Amino acid sequence: MATANPDPVKPRSHRRQATRDRLLTAAAEVFAERGFHGASVEDICERAGFTRGAFYSNFTDKDELVTELYAQHSRRLRSALTEVAARPGLTLPALLDGVVDVWAGDPEERRRWHLLTTEFGLHALRDDQARRAWATVQADVRAGLGEVVDGIVRDHGLHPTVSTERFVRLVTMVLQGGLAQHLLEPEQVGPGELEREFLPLVTAAATDPATTT
Repeated sequence: MATANPDPVKPRSHRRQATRDRLLTAAAEVFAERGFHGASVEDICERAGFTRGAFYSNFTDKDELVTELYAQHSRRLRSALTEVAARPGLTLPALLDGVVDVWAGDPEERRRWHLLTTEFGLHALRDDQARRAWATVQADVRAGLGEVVDGIVRDHGLHPTVSTERFVRLVTMVLQGGLAQHLLEPEQVGPGELEREFLPLVTAAATDPATTT
């Protein structure tokens, strides 16, 4: 007689997570190739080797796929930034340079993410439900990055003149804006060039000058 499974829910939960992971991997590939609007649920299911039923038992729509992919990507980015911030003996200028190194480290990946988030951002501005979901995940990302910033502030004895949340918004504007300019005019603007030039200026503007060293 077969032994009864003492926890029959656990294997199903593992299989469900494996299905979600495969769908997310497939979605990342298809979005990179065809864009948010060009990729269909059927395309993603075919790439993952699942039916539409499997898709809709795990995700509501493509919007949820994008927000989950972005959350995963942001967690990886935060982890990399945390490692940079933890390097002993870094001056603030060297730390900021390390931040840009992380940001601009994989040009093709940055290009794909910029295209996807720009396209999805425009979609979100036209769809109120998508806008709320996108705003929520962006707020979560800012909160996570804010913890990294607070650690840097403590370690370097800085005295910010704006809130952490506002500072993260400013840094995001600089990083995303610099990337957009590079992608638009790569011959005139090198990868990370504007970010390296303006991130220190933004930091200085948002910090008591007497503490920025």
